[in-house]
Amino acid sequence: MAAVQDLAYAAPAVAPHAVSLRGVSKSFGGPAVLDGIDLEVRPGEFVCLVGASGCGKSTLLNLVAGLDQPTAGRVHHHGNSAALMFQEPALFPWLTAGQNVELALRLRGVPRGLRKVEAERLLALVRLDGQGKKRVHELSGGMRQRVALARALAQDCSVLLMDEPFASLDAITRDALHEELTRIWAEVGLTVLFVTHNVREAVRLGQRVVLLSSKPGRVAAEWDVDIAQPRRIESPEVAALSVAVTERLREEIRRHA
Repeated sequence: MAAVQDLAYAAPAVAPHAVSLRGVSKSFGGPAVLDGIDLEVRPGEFVCLVGASGCGKSTLLNLVAGLDQPTAGRVHHHGNSAALMFQEPALFPWLTAGQNVELALRLRGVPRGLRKVEAERLLALVRLDGQGKKRVHELSGGMRQRVALARALAQDCSVLLMDEPFASLDAITRDALHEELTRIWAEVGLTVLFVTHNVREAVRLGQRVVLLSSKPGRVAAEWDVDIAQPRRIESPEVAALSVAVTERLREEIRRHA
């Protein structure tokens, strides 16, 4: 398998990847947080990262986003840069929903006369038609995350990095946003790298689930999710694969306890 991966990496014109991590390690002056990560994400693929707390999932996203540099190895983008969406929406409270999106467009260099129209289009894409004039405090938690998603899309990046974006939401709101994210991913053709502690969420959303081991983080296992979309988080197929992933996760936690 290693030879096949090396061949794909050496010939991106034949088999390009949206994101390539080869031999990536990261430490912060002590023991390695990540050690020898090899991971390739295809254009348009939805990959979910799971693992125990402290296994380096968020660190990996920061490296892909360019917010930090690896201690060893290489992180490479085939295309433009990546947009990062956090657990908290991190919206500017003194701006309206529309203005929060317009700010990303301004930073991207979109002409002033086009920003409002484009912001309205992106808000409509995330099902917030007509909500652009509302302030952050007037929006529910789910609506704030939709604005944050619209702002991420406004950056016009080919890769969307999501660090537990729905963890703080109630189950009903989270389920609704799962459906919206799946729809937008399919419509826009995004490449998504999604971090979550919730195994069922990973199986519900991803085309592939990647498990990181603990201390240091390494790729311990991968599963292709061969379940047709749209999926339901309570479906028997999602539940069955979630059990398998969870059992392997428990093994990794016991191994490194």
